[in-house]
Amino acid sequence: MYNPVEDPIYGRTRLLVGDAVLAALGRARVIVFGVGGVGSWCAEGLVRSGIIHLTLVDSDAVSPSNVNRQLMATSRTIGQPKVEALRDRLLEINPHADITALQRPYNAETADSFQLETYDYIIDAIDSLKEKSDLILRGTRTPAVFFSSMGAALKVDPQGVKVAEFWNVRGCPLGAAIRKKFKQNHTYPGHKFRCVYDEEVLPNRGEALAADASNSEWDGRKAQINGTSAPITALFGMTLAGLVVQDLYKKN
Repeated sequence: MYNPVEDPIYGRTRLLVGDAVLAALGRARVIVFGVGGVGSWCAEGLVRSGIIHLTLVDSDAVSPSNVNRQLMATSRTIGQPKVEALRDRLLEINPHADITALQRPYNAETADSFQLETYDYIIDAIDSLKEKSDLILRGTRTPAVFFSSMGAALKVDPQGVKVAEFWNVRGCPLGAAIRKKFKQNHTYPGHKFRCVYDEEVLPNRGEALAADASNSEWDGRKAQINGTSAPITALFGMTLAGLVVQDLYKKN
C-alpha cells in the first residue's frame, strides 16, 4: 500500500512537518469545487503537500481565455475538460495519487450526488453567486472543514491577499452579496468558516468580454466577466491549500 511518508517526493515536507502530519495529509479526503484560476492552483498545492485523495469538480472545458491564469490551461489542453486536464497534471506530480475528476456542475439539483459528508475538507472555488451560496450552506452543515475563496478578479496587488472568518470579510463585493443573500433568505451557514479574500477592486480598463461558449455552466451565469491575473488567483489558490496543511499540522 502506498505511503506518502516513505515517498522521497515528500522528503522536504516530511522534514518540515514530521511523519504524523504527512501521514494525516495522506489520509485526508479533499474535494475542490471549481478548478479555474483559484481552484486549479489549490489542487496543485494540495498534491505537492501530500494530499493523496482529491476530488475535482468542474463542468467546463479549457478555453483560450483560461490560459492567462489557470494551471492546466495551455495551448495543448484547449478544449479538454478542465478536471481531466488538471488530473493528468496532478498525476505527473504523484502517479500514486487518488484523483477523481467529476465533469459536472454543482447546483441544488446535483448537490447530493457529491456526498459532501464523506470528505474531511471541502474547498469552495466557485464563481457564481447562486451555486456558491448553496455550497456554503450545505458544506458547513457537514463534519468537514470548509474553506472558501471570495472574488479574486480585479486585483493586481499580491500583498493584499488575506484570510478571515466569513462574517469578517470586508471590501469584497462577492462576500457582501453572499451575506446579503443569506440575510434576505434567513438562511445561514451551519458553522463558521474561513475565507481567502482581497479588498482591492480595480476597474476593468480593457474591452468587455462575452462569456466563453465552452464555459456555460458557471461562467455563463456571471453578471459580468472581469479581468484577472495569474499571480493573484494563484495566491488565492495556494492560500487555500495552505489552510488545509495548517489545519492538519495543528491537529497532529
